[in-house]
Amino acid sequence: METIHIRANTVDSSQIEAIKAFLKALKIKFELKKDSESPYESDFVEMIKKGDQQIAEGKGIKMSSKDFKALCKLS
Repeated sequence: METIHIRANTVDSSQIEAIKAFLKALKIKFELKKDSESPYESDFVEMIKKGDQQIAEGKGIKMSSKDFKALCKLS
């Protein structure tokens, strides 16, 4: 099974219903998401939030872009 993402800019709900009917006719499983929903996986969002919280608590480190570039060259 392969998952693809399609963004459809519809004018009204009848177009959404037509798309759903088409996918059902082809026996393709689908799920609808509104634009207000995050495009990111929930695990990823939680990891970012945890990092933001750690920085707010002073657990992060400060690094200049020069130091960061040097660190990247070590890999």
